[in-house]
Amino acid sequence: MGVNKPFDNRVSCRIFDYSMRKEPSHLKWAFDPVRSELTKFDRLLESSLSADSALIQSVIDHLLEKRGKRIRPTLLFLTARCCRMTHSKIVEAALSIELIHTATLLHDDVVDQSDQRRGHTTVNAKWNNLISILIGDYLFAKAFRLLVSTKCPSLTAKVSLATERVAFGELRQIEESGNYELTEDSYLEIIAAKTASLFSTSAASGAMLNGATAKDINRLSRFGEQIGISFQIADDLLDIVGDSNTTGKTVGSDLMQGKATLPLIFALRTSSKQARKEITDVLSNGTKPSEYKRIIEFIGNSGGIDYARQRAAEFGEKGLGLIRKFGESRYYSALEQVVNFTVNRQN
Repeated sequence: MGVNKPFDNRVSCRIFDYSMRKEPSHLKWAFDPVRSELTKFDRLLESSLSADSALIQSVIDHLLEKRGKRIRPTLLFLTARCCRMTHSKIVEAALSIELIHTATLLHDDVVDQSDQRRGHTTVNAKWNNLISILIGDYLFAKAFRLLVSTKCPSLTAKVSLATERVAFGELRQIEESGNYELTEDSYLEIIAAKTASLFSTSAASGAMLNGATAKDINRLSRFGEQIGISFQIADDLLDIVGDSNTTGKTVGSDLMQGKATLPLIFALRTSSKQARKEITDVLSNGTKPSEYKRIIEFIGNSGGIDYARQRAAEFGEKGLGLIRKFGESRYYSALEQVVNFTVNRQN
């Protein structure tokens, strides 16, 4: 748990030059087709989060120093362009979803007692848990104000349901902590809720704003869900084989917190009864850093790492198959690039 830290009583007036922000080189090509939307997104983000409070602004400045890759807004803009649907409020929709995602991360860091995210000190570590939770609540409120401005009740309802599903998925994951008999189906249900629900909503938002048919909205929602599942499988895999200097978080934290993710689930399912008992005994007693190498070797030798990569690729390809009906375009090609990043990402 973090401790209270003094902060500058002067309201921050720091200006971020988002046009110069560093982007992953392997994603730049995917971003380029929707560069204008992303520029508007960054400007709206800065103006929406400007606060007449020294504390709030200092925390916001801290969050903006090390932002994510904008996968969800990019997915939203690309899918909208892919099916030839634009709207004056599409940037507001994208920002609302990104703020909800950021809010959930702030709350996650408190739950997980994390002190690093994306190689950056977490809010709960730099300030304290209370501030992290309340800033998360503040971002939730900002997100729903933006949604109201879209004047699209169906989108507001979908985002609300997705937010509920995120919380449900996180609670289910906590409920299953330490359960090393968790099935692959149950694991997929959890990550479909906690991660894929916002991907699904992002992919369908442009269509919903434009009053598209229920069939097309459903197709795009399913596409986003498949990509979100792929993304989370890859993220869980990085907890096992990633480099903390690249991922910006402690490798092995899921194992130490008792989370059964797909590589481990497969390894336990396909191993001998004796090997399974030995590994679950170690895991049940709390995985120590000194035992981490043994667990990783067990997962690797059992094919768990390769299996997780295969499943991530399968979900990505299935997702792309759902939107091929909209035809080849630079936007569809960019979506392929996003999916390729999702499956093979290193951070």
